[in-house]
Amino acid sequence: MTASLFVAQQGVGSKAIVLLHGFGGCHDVWRDVISSLAPATRTLAYDLPGHGLSLDFPGAGPAKVAARAVLADLSERRLKRVHLVGHSMGGAVAMLMALAEPGKVASLTLLAPGGLGPEINGPLLRRYGGAADRSEIRACLAAMSGPHSPPQKRIMDLLCRMRGRPGQVPKLVEIATAMTMDDRQGVIPHDRLDGLNMPVMVAWGTDDAVLPFTQADDLPAHFHVHHVLEVGHMLAEEAPDLVAEIIRRNTNRRARPQRQKFAAAAS
Repeated sequence: MTASLFVAQQGVGSKAIVLLHGFGGCHDVWRDVISSLAPATRTLAYDLPGHGLSLDFPGAGPAKVAARAVLADLSERRLKRVHLVGHSMGGAVAMLMALAEPGKVASLTLLAPGGLGPEINGPLLRRYGGAADRSEIRACLAAMSGPHSPPQKRIMDLLCRMRGRPGQVPKLVEIATAMTMDDRQGVIPHDRLDGLNMPVMVAWGTDDAVLPFTQADDLPAHFHVHHVLEVGHMLAEEAPDLVAEIIRRNTNRRARPQRQKFAAAAS
């Protein structure tokens, strides 16, 4: 509903799950994950600003712009509480959304999320951003996936169609350049994340060549961390059934109790 922001909806259940793809992806990368979720589950898979059918969203690029855009769209749809799932760049967007409006987020599922540490494979992401032909897209996906997860034909076809739209590749190049400046990414301070009370699950492939899975170390104690063996960065494509199960488990967990705050005793 927000101008130039596209979302694909499925299902009519009372539980709403919002899916946010990673850099260079689009809403349809979640298809296999969605098909593995309960049929009654309502899903909203967005094209993040600057991607796919949200290519022309004003100011597209920064994660904070995407976070504000999705929150505004959810408000327009009168969705008071949603379960957020974000991959890579979409994970950073999801965290910013949860920090901005924690009361709107019932749970937070993060798949190899951006923003948890400065290390990032800038050369690979910039190469992926500029990939326009099928062979180059395939090579980048292979580099970002685990050794036992060759790129799927469906995903290849999807990304080739997306990048065939005028202006898409230059926009991805622009976003990748800004996101990986000096081969470092922006970091969300861990002490800010400690204040999140909703259930949080972080899943990370141990063969991730884009963001090191060790960035999940030293997270707040209430964050559940799941290391996925022999899987790379592209979790939703490489292990959709497992990702769906992780989402199911996290969306069924309860929030931790609010911490009590005690006023300092008067001296």
